[in-house]
Amino acid sequence: MMQVYFGNKSWIRGASFYLRYQVFVLEQGILPELEFDETDTSDNYFLLMENNVPIATLRYQKKSSNCLNPDRFCVAKNYRQQGFGRQLLSLAEQKAKKEGLLSSYLVAEMTALSFYQQQGYETCTDPFIEDGITCVGMQKELI
Repeated sequence: MMQVYFGNKSWIRGASFYLRYQVFVLEQGILPELEFDETDTSDNYFLLMENNVPIATLRYQKKSSNCLNPDRFCVAKNYRQQGFGRQLLSLAEQKAKKEGLLSSYLVAEMTALSFYQQQGYETCTDPFIEDGITCVGMQKELI
């Protein structure tokens, strides 16, 4: 049974960190000291779990007073291409709209570009390197 959690309780962060470690550090080779930062101690997370197994997470933070910045967003390898990422991003955007935010800005790995385009995001920067991976900035109006 799928369950969605939101908050910054230690167990939600712990499950999110576990998943991020699996995807970003072990799968993609990002150094742990680059993946985990000072923002991790205070921000809220969306966490999607199935039978107590974390399958998707997204760090919910604001770039400015009217702009969402979904970050550290990942889906476990065995759960990709099943709509869980789309579901989690949509939940974050819905929450942002309720809070009066007007737009969303995120940093997307080039391998995820088409996923974000399908969610209505448009590229707004030239490619750049972040944590050793080629990325672009993408934005979306939340109206």
